[in-house]
Amino acid sequence: MMKLAIFSTAVATTAAFAPSNSPRVGANLRMSEEESSAEQPNFSPTEIDAFSESSTGSSAVAASINGWVADESLPCFGLPGAIAPTGFFDPLGFAQKGISLNEVKRNREAEVMHGRVAMVAAVGYLAGESISGPFSIVGPANDQLQQMPAPAFALLTVTIAAMELKRATIGWVEPDFGSWSKTLWKLRDNYYPGDVGFDPLGLKPTDAEEFANMQTREIQNGRLAMIGVAGMCAQELVNHRSIMETLTFYQKVYSGVNPYEACGDTIIC
Repeated sequence: MMKLAIFSTAVATTAAFAPSNSPRVGANLRMSEEESSAEQPNFSPTEIDAFSESSTGSSAVAASINGWVADESLPCFGLPGAIAPTGFFDPLGFAQKGISLNEVKRNREAEVMHGRVAMVAAVGYLAGESISGPFSIVGPANDQLQQMPAPAFALLTVTIAAMELKRATIGWVEPDFGSWSKTLWKLRDNYYPGDVGFDPLGLKPTDAEEFANMQTREIQNGRLAMIGVAGMCAQELVNHRSIMETLTFYQKVYSGVNPYEACGDTIIC
C-alpha cells in the first residue's frame, strides 16, 4: 500500500508539468487495484519542454520556460517584475484581462529590451561626456552622434541592424506571406521574453526562483534607466549642457554664486 501511494503521488506530480492533451485521470487518489492498473499517459521530453497548439488554435501551456509557467489567472500571466510598494502596477491596462498571452509577452519583450538599451545609454551619457573618445567627440551626449565620421556611423548602424535581425530569428515566428494575420507580431511559444541566449559571463541562474528574482531586478533597473535617460535627454535639449555641467551650474545656484559671472556676453558657458 505504501509503494502504491508513493507511485501515485509521483505520477500526479509529474502530470502537473505535462500538456493536457490526453484524457485526465481522476483528481482524487483512490487506493484500489483497479486504479493502480490503469494505464498512465506517457509524454515525451519535447512535449514537456514546449508549448502545444490545441485543435482550436489556442496555446496550451505545457511546462515552464526558465521556470515560468503562463497562468491566465495571475496578473501579466505570472511574469516577474512586480514589487512593493506598488505591486502589480498597470494603470494603462497593457496587461489587463482579455489581453492575449502573445501580446503580454510582446510588451514584456519590448520593455526588457528598451530597459537594457536605457541602462547602457545611462552609462554612455556619463562616460561619453567625461572621457574623450577616439574621434575627438565633445559636448553633451545629445550632440555627439552627429559628430561621428560617416564610416563609423555606418558600421554602428549595420551592427545594430544585425543584432535586431538575430533577435528576431530567435524569438519571433517566421512570417507567413500567405496569411499575415497568423504570424504578424507573433513570438515563439517556447521563447521567454528577452532571453536571446546572450550570457557571456554565465550570470543566468538555473534555479527558477533565482531566475525570477534576477528578472525582477533587471526589469526594475531598466524601468528606472528609461526614466533617467529620458530626463537626461530632456535636460540637454533644454539647456545644451552636459550632465556634469548642469550639476555644477545648480551647485553654484544653491551656493549663492552667480553661475553666469564668468560667461561674459555669452548665454551658455
